[in-house]
Amino acid sequence: MSLRSSLYRLSLSVLLLIICGSVATGQSSIFFVPSTDTQTEKSALINAESYFHFDKYLNGGFQTVGPSVVYGLRKDLEIGVNFYYTKEEGPSAFELRPNIKWKAYNNQKNNIAVSVGSMIFIPLNKAAGTRTSAMLYANASKTFDAAKGLRLTGGIYRIAGGDEDFGTKTGALVGVEQPIAKKLTLLADWTSGRNKIGYSNIGFGYEAGKSQYFAIAYTIGNSGRTNNFLSVFYGFTF
Repeated sequence: MSLRSSLYRLSLSVLLLIICGSVATGQSSIFFVPSTDTQTEKSALINAESYFHFDKYLNGGFQTVGPSVVYGLRKDLEIGVNFYYTKEEGPSAFELRPNIKWKAYNNQKNNIAVSVGSMIFIPLNKAAGTRTSAMLYANASKTFDAAKGLRLTGGIYRIAGGDEDFGTKTGALVGVEQPIAKKLTLLADWTSGRNKIGYSNIGFGYEAGKSQYFAIAYTIGNSGRTNNFLSVFYGFTF
């Protein structure tokens, strides 16, 4: 094992030890699939996201890190922006992703919600692409109180713009959230399609208090034999 690979593994272990005991609340996505939640009015959610494919760069290994912020502009309307840096074989990639979401319908009596939104993918250098693209989506969720708060989410997305080799432009969004303890939730989601957002995730989210959250998942790409990695999320609300 190379020194560089060992340092990345050590850094991840330290990150997990630091935050595993102090994390938690409702982020605006499950993992990659948007939820029907929106950030509370005039509050902000700060996220730190990390993705690790532990292999040599020549064999497809990479590390991606990205801070993001989501702000509740008003009731049922949030805006946000993500920045991603990816280190891999060849030039590093830099990308900006502004986004917006509106909870168009919320029936608390029947535990049904509907949201629509958009995320724009803006490459900041050639390694991240040469053309801007946007994902437009609509989704709906249903919570089942009799199943200990199980929530199912489903929707569709459409990609506008992008490079010629972007891949699938229309697909499905699927998500499952199943509380298994007071602060621990089993999470899974899937975005269909063979493109940069086509992945499935399965993992856990952990809550601590009212202001922090932590989640970890194993992520598997819809295409490519080695297109899989470990995903780690930490965030806090203020």
